[in-house]
Amino acid sequence: MTVLNRKKRQRPRAEVVPAVSGSMRLTAKEAKALQRHVAEEERASRKRPSALRQWMENTREARAKTLERPGARGWNVAGGGPAGYIESPIESQGTSVQVCGLWPFVAGSSTPMVGVPLGNHLRRGTTVCADPIMWFLANLVLQPSAFVLGRPGLGKSSLMRRIVTILQAWGVTPLVLSDTKPDYVPLISAMDGQVIEVARGRGHLNPLDLGPLVQELREIPEQRARHAALEEMRGRRLTVLSGLVSLVLDRKLDAHETALLSETLRVLDPDLENTPVIGDVGALIESRHDRLRAIALDRGDDKYYDERVSGLLDACTALGPNGPFGDLFAEPTSEHLKPGVPAVFDISGIDDGDKTMGAAIQTVCWGLGSAMVSAEKHLASGLGQDQRHYLLIMDEMWRMLRASEQMVYFLDSLTRLNRTLGIGQIMCTHTMGDLKLSSDHLTEIAWGFVERSAMVFLGGLAEREMGNLEEVFMLSQDEKSMITDWSAEGGINPDTNRAAAPPGLGKFILKIGKKPGIPFQSVMTSVERHVNDTNQAWTVTTGRRGKRG
Repeated sequence: MTVLNRKKRQRPRAEVVPAVSGSMRLTAKEAKALQRHVAEEERASRKRPSALRQWMENTREARAKTLERPGARGWNVAGGGPAGYIESPIESQGTSVQVCGLWPFVAGSSTPMVGVPLGNHLRRGTTVCADPIMWFLANLVLQPSAFVLGRPGLGKSSLMRRIVTILQAWGVTPLVLSDTKPDYVPLISAMDGQVIEVARGRGHLNPLDLGPLVQELREIPEQRARHAALEEMRGRRLTVLSGLVSLVLDRKLDAHETALLSETLRVLDPDLENTPVIGDVGALIESRHDRLRAIALDRGDDKYYDERVSGLLDACTALGPNGPFGDLFAEPTSEHLKPGVPAVFDISGIDDGDKTMGAAIQTVCWGLGSAMVSAEKHLASGLGQDQRHYLLIMDEMWRMLRASEQMVYFLDSLTRLNRTLGIGQIMCTHTMGDLKLSSDHLTEIAWGFVERSAMVFLGGLAEREMGNLEEVFMLSQDEKSMITDWSAEGGINPDTNRAAAPPGLGKFILKIGKKPGIPFQSVMTSVERHVNDTNQAWTVTTGRRGKRG
């Protein structure tokens, strides 16, 4: 038997692949596995994820971060929810000592902190300060005048009383020359001011008596200044008398009638020493005085003279004790205005339906108040004294304008000279429609009161008023929306079954020319509430019912 020598079959030895490091080696199998892993990773890196997958991945990461801490808009978790709108932070203002620890996290305010603090800015929460006197002195406006427009019951008079109160504490004397409701009597009384009641059976008011200061004008040493002051007083006396006569006759006076009144006053009181009354004026005109005949150009004809002065005699009779005004204008003045003292003419005793009576009293009150201020200015400049500043309040202008359209000319002349006399003024009415008169010419003059006002406060107004306002100054759509929204009536509180405060109560937009308005809400203090209650006539005083409210 042949025995074959077969060598034992052995497995081939694996090829050893050198590793990166000289001390390690990989087998061929391990090298192939490594190559496959590297190739897969290269293919995965070359493959781009879809937009949806990427968005889901980003959302997952953002959600994970939100669970750790809140984002800029809040916690984005179940039961939470981010804010959709982030309001601007409330701005505050303080001195460098008060806010030094907050620096540099401070910002300037857009409204100057000059004038009476009126309330809070409706959007920034900052304090809004403004008034016609202090802004004029700070050169923020060109003249010390303001106009307030707004529906009844929304706080117009309260806003004006706030300005009156603060300015009086700062040395500006308020003069309310016709309080028809009355809205200012409690305030002036609280200031220990002068309250003068004017109505039938409540004192007398001589339209020709400009006050005791007229006599002091003779003490001015410089002859030219003294003569100018006295001549101005003659002119003011004639203005008041002509306004009354025009109101009674319901027409504009002819040139010869105005000249006759002027000459009559010069004959009766040539040196402004003995103040006449209305009866003296009528008696002198009726006597056919030679100087009056020359003015009337009657050429010695008594009948022609009587025809020329018949209108004046009718007016003097109407203003006399037998006329519709009684003895209100026929007797010497019961109480004169005191210089430098807050004062109010309380004309609330006049019936609202007696428009002519109301307009006549306002004409005299405003004329006498302006004359007193003018006389004091002449005395201050002539004698080297400090001049006082006054704030004239003209509330409820619609009463005078509706009584007689001739009063538009009187108001126009009265409001044009206040800046030179050191007088600020605030006029107030309900709507621009109150200033629309029978003719375009008169309406243009009345709207000039608003146009010449450096500051205009707009409260709640009806939507139909927007067209009238845009004819005077510019309004943005946002400002129109606020004004019309504020005119809405208040709702009913179901818990108390009483009406809630209207949305526009105490809210105004301050307009300065064509600049964007400043919306604010005035807030009364507890001290002001009593003198700002304009519904005292509805207070129930019987013990069984108790008081209103």
